[in-house]
Amino acid sequence: MRLRDVAREAGLDFVHQNSPSSRKHLVETMPGGVALLDYDGDGRLDVFFTNGASVPALKKDDPKYANRLFRNEGALKFRDVTESAGLGGAGYSMGVAAADYDNDGRTDLFVAGVHRQILYRNTGGRFEDVTARAGVGSERWAVGGGWFDYDNDGRLDLLVVDYTVWTADYDRFCGDSARGIRVYCHPKWFAPVPLRLYHGRGDGTFEDVTAKSGLARYKGRGMGLAFADYDQDGFMDVYVANDKLPSFLLHNGKDGTFEEGALLAGVSLPEHGQDVSAMGVDFRDYDNDGQPDIHVTALAGESFPLYRNTGKGLFQDVTHRSRLSGLVAARSGWANGLFDFDNDGWKDIFTANAHVNDAIEKFSKDTYLQANSLFLAAGDGTFVEGSAVSGLAAGPARAHRGAAFGDLDQDGRVDVVVTALGAPAELWHNETTEPGHWLDVRLVGTRSNRDGIGAVVKIASRVDARWREQSNTMTTAVGYASSSAGPVHFGTGAARVLDTVEVRWPSGLVQTLKDVPADQVLTVRETP
Repeated sequence: MRLRDVAREAGLDFVHQNSPSSRKHLVETMPGGVALLDYDGDGRLDVFFTNGASVPALKKDDPKYANRLFRNEGALKFRDVTESAGLGGAGYSMGVAAADYDNDGRTDLFVAGVHRQILYRNTGGRFEDVTARAGVGSERWAVGGGWFDYDNDGRLDLLVVDYTVWTADYDRFCGDSARGIRVYCHPKWFAPVPLRLYHGRGDGTFEDVTAKSGLARYKGRGMGLAFADYDQDGFMDVYVANDKLPSFLLHNGKDGTFEEGALLAGVSLPEHGQDVSAMGVDFRDYDNDGQPDIHVTALAGESFPLYRNTGKGLFQDVTHRSRLSGLVAARSGWANGLFDFDNDGWKDIFTANAHVNDAIEKFSKDTYLQANSLFLAAGDGTFVEGSAVSGLAAGPARAHRGAAFGDLDQDGRVDVVVTALGAPAELWHNETTEPGHWLDVRLVGTRSNRDGIGAVVKIASRVDARWREQSNTMTTAVGYASSSAGPVHFGTGAARVLDTVEVRWPSGLVQTLKDVPADQVLTVRETP
């Protein structure tokens, strides 16, 4: 297992400008979203970074603050095409959500930010700001967003995660005044707020259905969000990681409404019962039992909770049993992703690490700048440390934030792009020798949304006289403030041929392909 940072040689020249100030505005420590998407339809994943702005003006009044788009030229080389694509942006940007919301075959972008949200429609290599026309703008502080089709009508809907009500006038002193040490204030000083849900009408506009859906009842300090059908009733549900508050598991009522049920399901808080600084979340089947599980990042000493889906709408905290507790005890995590990096048929866990408090070392033994981590699946529900053998442990200690995942050079191995505050972005190229076989499934919906978001893909193969099965959900919402809009990836281990590949579309249609060769990008088009 080997990862190597090749950002500089690849031409991925980006430094996130978060504009840290002596007043310790909370917004300064929370940005850093990144998206992998194929914006020009050439089959290669491109890279989009959100960027900050001057503080307290919250304006991109210097070219260094521009959001950036890098085109994948092939052979792991990238070129900055921000200006020609029209994606420089405005305001203090935070997160990004990528998907084809208008079903025209081109990936669009929603950029969340502080007091400004932007919806960009991809017109074919260039992006048009359609925020006002679409009706999804707001002056709130949004950390991120995510695309899903909550009513299975074939049109994508948008869920926006707002953190709190904040202005630059907020000037509470937090820290040790006697020693003159000022720190970013604890989340408890910031009021929780509801999420926002926009229903796609199919004509390029959206209806705000926050109240109608029941989501206005639930207030949190939202950070990460992820989607999966955890009870397998055919409708997408939502998990929202809340900062120092119980997290949300929003069950889809199949009638346009949602009911918050995290406490009863066992995923509101870790088993120790204390709220954590929940930040990133991924919602995937890590143990290959066919049911999506939940992994969350948090600060050092809080653990990174892993909730195993036990069926019938219930989860069990298996953080200790999976051996993650000891592995993450001294780490603080932001973005995360459950992906199979060595293609052995089991999903591993990547975390982008750093503490939230840049003065933490003056108060405790915790560290602010940290290297990223990889925890390799052992195949029995447990994980082992993979940071050293992968090369991540020797990587730079930085204030890492966002991460996006995908195969950037089309070699069948998952790569990672990571952002860091005030430091160069990283491109961790997967150079694992002798990995297992793989299959990437690219979905094209017809009755369902064109991206196939919400589809569940299952593969099965017979290896050494034993059946091996896996499942994965098509989603672009992964980790923290970031988006991974590539195909659905499977490592298939020793299997060169998949006996079956099954796609269960949001429309309810089930397609099954047989005797599918591995080591390819397989395009599955939903039959009319």
